[in-house]
Amino acid sequence: MVRDVRIEIACPAPAGSSTGNRVTAERWRRLLRGLGHSVRIVHGRDGGSADLLLALHATRSARSIARFRTRFPERPFVVALAGTDLYRDLAPEGWSTLERASRLVVLHPFAVSDVPAELRGKVRVIVQSAVPPSRRPRPSPRFFDVVVVAHLRRIKDPFRAEEAVRDLPATSRVRVRHVGSGLERGMEAEARRRAAANRRYVWLGERPGWEARREIARSRLLVLSSRFEGGANVVSEAVVSGVPVLSSRISCAEGLLGRDYPGLFPPGDTAALRELLLRVEADRAFLRRLEAVCRGRRPLFTPARERRSWKALLAELAP
Repeated sequence: MVRDVRIEIACPAPAGSSTGNRVTAERWRRLLRGLGHSVRIVHGRDGGSADLLLALHATRSARSIARFRTRFPERPFVVALAGTDLYRDLAPEGWSTLERASRLVVLHPFAVSDVPAELRGKVRVIVQSAVPPSRRPRPSPRFFDVVVVAHLRRIKDPFRAEEAVRDLPATSRVRVRHVGSGLERGMEAEARRRAAANRRYVWLGERPGWEARREIARSRLLVLSSRFEGGANVVSEAVVSGVPVLSSRISCAEGLLGRDYPGLFPPGDTAALRELLLRVEADRAFLRRLEAVCRGRRPLFTPARERRSWKALLAELAP
């Protein structure tokens, strides 16, 4: 077993940030330390001596990668591809990074086919894991709560669920509870405006990770409405908590939940999401079907599986 590798994780988000990149970096640091390695997160111009660099985001970590390669040209580096790496046009420095990387990590199985064919031989899939709650909180008896855990960014399409629950029948008990801070100008003001105008929408703002996980566990459904995602760890959190998911039909969701998963809707389609929400609330058999499919996907999200994947990758790169 490979032990005591000095690893630096290059993260484009600074310490204290609640963005997905930083959350992932912190979680990987804990995981890799648990495997017996020395791990530190570096940001910006930070960086010391390391045996291996693990960079989050090809373009945004390009400078960190360039500094590492200049100092240690023979040492390996791994790039974990973000959604913007996979589903938007990469800058030239991003492409150069992918071509020179020792390995590329993607966070869902279908992402392999989203990587250029000439690079697929060095792609490794490492699905993000989650730990189930020790005790699931009881759902609200008054509301059929649906949770959205997404920062307010346009690529997340964060208000799709809010729009879907407008003007529902008076008999419906569906309510959306939204966890996420505003990362783009004007988005928090927009969230407050929508919450004031829509009694079925509650914007909770930024919450620590443990509280976001509790919101997921106490809900009847999680909605993921993103236009694209690199990994969507909220899906892992929901599935291991026994909470079924409604998601836009994007590559990430199909990779994590299956192409035939019955809870997928076209990206940006408010009417289709509204129809699914009403069906899940009214049709207990359909809800049980979603729960059963998600239950069958749980083995994909176990910490033991993720640890094995990292151990195998590190073994490939060991001297």
